[in-house]
Amino acid sequence: MTKINKMKAAILVESNKPLVIDEVFLPETLDFGQVLVKVFYSGICGSQLGEIDGAKGEDKFLPHLLGHEGSGEVLEIGPGVKYVKPGDHVVMHWRKGQGIEANPPAYKWQGKKLNAGSVTSFNEYAVVSENRLTVIPENFDLKVAPLLGCAVTTGLGVVLNNAKLKIGESIVVFGAGGVGLNVIQGAAMVSAYPIIAIDLFDNRLELAKKFGATHVVNSQKDSVEKEIRKILGSQGADVIVNNTSNTEITALACNLTQPQGRVILVGVPKKGDNASVYTLPLHFGKILTGSHGGESNPTVDIPRYVMLNLADKLNLKDLITEQFMLDDINKAITMMRNGEISGRCLINLHKL
Repeated sequence: MTKINKMKAAILVESNKPLVIDEVFLPETLDFGQVLVKVFYSGICGSQLGEIDGAKGEDKFLPHLLGHEGSGEVLEIGPGVKYVKPGDHVVMHWRKGQGIEANPPAYKWQGKKLNAGSVTSFNEYAVVSENRLTVIPENFDLKVAPLLGCAVTTGLGVVLNNAKLKIGESIVVFGAGGVGLNVIQGAAMVSAYPIIAIDLFDNRLELAKKFGATHVVNSQKDSVEKEIRKILGSQGADVIVNNTSNTEITALACNLTQPQGRVILVGVPKKGDNASVYTLPLHFGKILTGSHGGESNPTVDIPRYVMLNLADKLNLKDLITEQFMLDDINKAITMMRNGEISGRCLINLHKL
């Protein structure tokens, strides 16, 4: 029997509607490879907004839990688990790491099955697949730890694994949210230049400067193409990263990269939104590719980024600009949509 049998959680009951905050019952026992985690903090990623909106089409798993980056403490482990133990502090992440790929947990809500994936974090406790957890030092700040579950690992992974950005190369970053800020931070860490941040909101662009953007463009006020050409000249950028779901930006990015440039797509478009791209340059060295979480490996990458943060070489603290309790998660989501949150917002699950 698990020690915890019920919890408060935010539930996606219907697409395009506010999340329902209610009591959820946990499974009585842990299955092979499952781990019970007390969730301390969760980030909110743009992916969750897409899930709420049904961006990929009809959601066949309603009702279900959400959230894929968090921090917590291991309370219990199921059969076969060997990489985490009770008492461990962990990062919760959606990319697969070492350990068992467990079956999804069997939650109950209002007497019926409540769906959930291998990791969820908009809940006070979570039954998580072992391979979605990475142990961190006990003295590491649990408030910043969730960022290592997606925003940081994806952003830095885009720079290192997808773009393979080199010293002195130029990069344009569309969308300066949680992931975009870490693309910018990663670009600064490898001494790219110039680093151009583009966003709809001035507050995000101001924060982008703090993380290394050398130039900023508000796409609501200025012509993006004109401003990029002014900064980079007719050759265009070495790398352009599109963190948005806007497929028109993808087409623009292909036109604004130099002949051997790379266009990296991070944001997921809505189903049916197709980009119209002139493909001839792809035959002569230009690259257009998608990113899947920056192709990051949590087991390898998270310990490295922990060390960089502890050495003051990776800024995590300033990425967090707002914090909410679980009861206010719908307010947080609305503020994200309206551009009122500059960086990453956190959900505090236990009033820490």
